[in-house]
Amino acid sequence: MRRALMAAALLLAAAACSVSGAAGDGGKIKLVVGYQSKTINTVTAGTLLRSLGYLEKRLGDRYAVEWQDYETGAPITAKMVAGKIDIGSMGDYPLLINAARTQSIPAARTELISITGYNLRGGLNMVLVPPGSTARTLSDLAGTKISASVGSAGHGTLVQAMERAKITAEVVNHQPAVGAAQLESGGVQGYAQFVAWPGLLAFQGKGRLVYDGSALDVPTFHGVVARQAYAKEHPEVVDAFLKAQLDATRYLHEHPLEAAESVAEDTGLPAEVVYLYNGRDGISTFDVTLKEPLRQAHERDVAYLKQISSDFSGVDVRAFVNDGYLRKAYGAAYDKDRASTVNPATTTGTDPLCGEPVGDPGTASELWLAGESATRPAATPTCLLRQIAAAQGKVRAAYVPDTVTGTRWFADRSVWLKEPGGRLLPFTTQEGADGYRAKHPKAEPVDYADALASVAGGGDAR
Repeated sequence: MRRALMAAALLLAAAACSVSGAAGDGGKIKLVVGYQSKTINTVTAGTLLRSLGYLEKRLGDRYAVEWQDYETGAPITAKMVAGKIDIGSMGDYPLLINAARTQSIPAARTELISITGYNLRGGLNMVLVPPGSTARTLSDLAGTKISASVGSAGHGTLVQAMERAKITAEVVNHQPAVGAAQLESGGVQGYAQFVAWPGLLAFQGKGRLVYDGSALDVPTFHGVVARQAYAKEHPEVVDAFLKAQLDATRYLHEHPLEAAESVAEDTGLPAEVVYLYNGRDGISTFDVTLKEPLRQAHERDVAYLKQISSDFSGVDVRAFVNDGYLRKAYGAAYDKDRASTVNPATTTGTDPLCGEPVGDPGTASELWLAGESATRPAATPTCLLRQIAAAQGKVRAAYVPDTVTGTRWFADRSVWLKEPGGRLLPFTTQEGADGYRAKHPKAEPVDYADALASVAGGGDAR
């Protein structure tokens, strides 16, 4: 670790004249932003923010913005160590690595200045198996090979989940796309990744969810870091960035479907997958404030990161977090909004078939029909299935919340139970459904097709 830091310091010295932030492009002040286009929990500081042009509009003609896209947070950190990226966004574990690798280099030292999105239970990270796998639970993967991007948020969730399950497995270090190919070819038996890869593989029918990170009940998030030296030299740039991120977050809340379509166009991801995470009641809650549960989770993550990497010596999370810039950009409502964990973008309206108001995030579901420019709300998962049955194959995507964790998932990829009286209950995983049945033995398994058939006649169960 010490050698790596010394090498980084020498690299900085050699490249001092070309460090980002210096005048260039006709005398303009340069800002280099590192982002991960397909890590769609960061879109308000990356993909969506870039497409909307809010940052450039706030900065004006005196500044030149360069956007650099990466698949994970590791190369962003490497560039920040070298002074080549000024502001970057990444997941909770990569943020800690970023802090550890920059804090002893004054020109590279970074600060966590805002959050992009989070999930309080950990649902942004998941483990999948091939569709035909016999594995039903994470424990069934004991002794197998599991693909993960080492040091990522998905890897961190896997480490904690295996510890809780008291199992071990061989973790194979892959970039997300490589790991997905390995899962499909049989090179690995499991796939542990971060948003949006689990949803993508499930949507494509290339993976089946076997572990929902929400089962950990530990917050996970992505955030924005800035080089401290750059921020002190150009506080107006950091202020403009944070205000632009607030603009993008507001746009996401007010136009979730349009935002999903925009991100899909820029990334090549299916819009249905983007909306699963970034839509109303999505797996991601987009809120820039640095909330206390997230900071506490970050401190707990330090211990697990030490298990992942022998080079990681630790981080003073309190010293790493600096919400001073955000407080200034946000205004008087900061403390009030920081204390709230209510999702600002919820599913509302009236269920068109059940005739009930929609608003409870624990049951609110949503239907996206082909050819329609707006989604349809459903009061409960059972009501959603009634709408699907009536749609006659025109469904683009249908979303339901897990009965216990609330994690939103695709209706046709969920595990379903039927209670006496006909109420249908969805779960993200078989393990979750089995856990519910252990406490509610009268609930019976039902496959998706039979669940649809049971409501096709318009039964009264809600």
